[in-house]
Amino acid sequence: MNKEIRVIDKEKGIVRITTLDERWYAKPGENKLTGLPEYQFFPSSTWIAGMYPKGIEFYKWLANKGWDEAEAIKSAAGRRGSKVHQATEHLEKNGSFTIETQFLNHDNDLLELLSTEELGCVLSFIEWHKETKPQLLANEMTVFGDGYAGTLDRIYRIDGQVYIVDLKTSQYIWEEMKLQVSSYSHASIDYKSLGITDEEWNNRMLAILQLGYKLNKRSYKFTEIEDKYNLFEMAKLVWANENPNAKPKQKDYPLVLSL
Repeated sequence: MNKEIRVIDKEKGIVRITTLDERWYAKPGENKLTGLPEYQFFPSSTWIAGMYPKGIEFYKWLANKGWDEAEAIKSAAGRRGSKVHQATEHLEKNGSFTIETQFLNHDNDLLELLSTEELGCVLSFIEWHKETKPQLLANEMTVFGDGYAGTLDRIYRIDGQVYIVDLKTSQYIWEEMKLQVSSYSHASIDYKSLGITDEEWNNRMLAILQLGYKLNKRSYKFTEIEDKYNLFEMAKLVWANENPNAKPKQKDYPLVLSL
């Protein structure tokens, strides 16, 4: 994400820069007292869901890998997931791209070719798409809920059923991923503008699509997920307890820099 929100106070000659990372979302609004524009900041669904206990299997994996290696693996997985998301979005928008097409690495803000592993994930998405023939209703949609925000990957209509789908390049589905998808389902979404009826929305389902999946021949796995928003709300309470008075990094700079 890495956006910067600038609020300029010309009378005082300062500019305030708010740096947003993957943990924060900003929503433009209006100060109720002054009527002036201002931003509201919301913690991300991913950050909040990460407060949920990860389970014994995760901690076994962590103990086996060690902290440094585990962090390196998570960082690499984040880069892979981001580029695969960009590539699949490009496919659904444009229909195709060449193998020389580059996508943004958010770690260094440089364009890169897809790695062989990332290409494998994209190919598995193509296979899933051909077999399932989903109707795309929304993609990469920023949504705001009760004290949180996130980026919803996809809303599809598949065989007449509306799904909120999260794309993953991991081999496992951790419990916090289910909470994350559940939070998107309970955010404020103008579903009627997407062509979704009340009946369809009331019967919406949640799913996780794993790409580059190595435990079957299709290389993908589509898993329907139970709505666990109640557990997400519990994780939100833990987040609030562990992060009192949390807010994005802000710093004031002079409007004019001079010697």
